[in-house]
Amino acid sequence: MRILSSSDGHIALYIDGSCLENQNVTAETPAAWGMAIVVGDNGLGKGSGEILEESWGFVICNPDDNEFLGAEVGSNNTAELTAFAMALRWLIIDGSEQDAIIYTDSQYAGNLSTGLWRAKANKNLVKTVQSLWKEVSEIRNLQWSHVRAHRGHRWNERADHLANRCVSNQLPIPLSFWKPGQR
Repeated sequence: MRILSSSDGHIALYIDGSCLENQNVTAETPAAWGMAIVVGDNGLGKGSGEILEESWGFVICNPDDNEFLGAEVGSNNTAELTAFAMALRWLIIDGSEQDAIIYTDSQYAGNLSTGLWRAKANKNLVKTVQSLWKEVSEIRNLQWSHVRAHRGHRWNERADHLANRCVSNQLPIPLSFWKPGQR
């Protein structure tokens, strides 16, 4: 696999998950994900490039829901994995065949999604995400990269903002009024 660099013209997908009550979680515990899709990003965290699209949503734990991906509980981990799945789904549906890097502050989600780690929990959700990873990898060069959380990385902070606002039942602050670190 070729390592992508900032000059490759790849799509950067910044994802994050959020769960406000991350202890004794159940299927009713609210958890959410956020995603910022950026073009022209160099990955350094200074905010290069521009947002192509933003999206966010709740972790779905109801198997009867059409958007169910396999999460049994709402938690930080299921939110991070759901964010990863949503990024992969975006690449399948809307992302052309351009190379892509998924940036996450969750080594847990990155390593499970790509099959580097074996799931001890959230097995159905992990299976779904790994299947999506395989499908996307067959049509484009795909990588994931870890970014450190809450360190001022502009697009990671934006994905965090989107997830946190969603789980709090609030709309995100428009990008033109938002500052990194602002939840």
